[in-house]
Amino acid sequence: MRPRSLLAAVALSAATALAACQSDDKPAPGAGGKSAALRTMEQVAIAAHKCWFAAKDPAFRDLSFANELNSFSGKPRFLLVPKRNFSGKPLLVVQAEGPAGRVSAFGPLMDGPLGPRIAADVGRWSTGDGDCAGSA
Repeated sequence: MRPRSLLAAVALSAATALAACQSDDKPAPGAGGKSAALRTMEQVAIAAHKCWFAAKDPAFRDLSFANELNSFSGKPRFLLVPKRNFSGKPLLVVQAEGPAGRVSAFGPLMDGPLGPRIAADVGRWSTGDGDCAGSA
């Protein structure tokens, strides 16, 4: 066998072996291979950015949104930090974890007058309701 055809045969054999090792398992429909925590935090982060920052809510004007959804810790999150100080101490951390994507919010803002509103907004958004104001 010529060296070139031997190399082609080895490459074909390796490709066939790799294909045989591939799993037929597919993520659940609509999941896109994402964890429940990441899916939940994506919807919460989108709503928080839309309702608090894009809408120019005065309660959040002195804060910046720092997205950390690509966390390798299994706890995707976003932070609210002092405006124009992304390395500053977070004033709010909103994160999700676990197989159910349980969301928690903590930090100094939760102990102040915005705490109940933040808790209500995050709770509503984590259920899939992306509205900016709760239903009366």
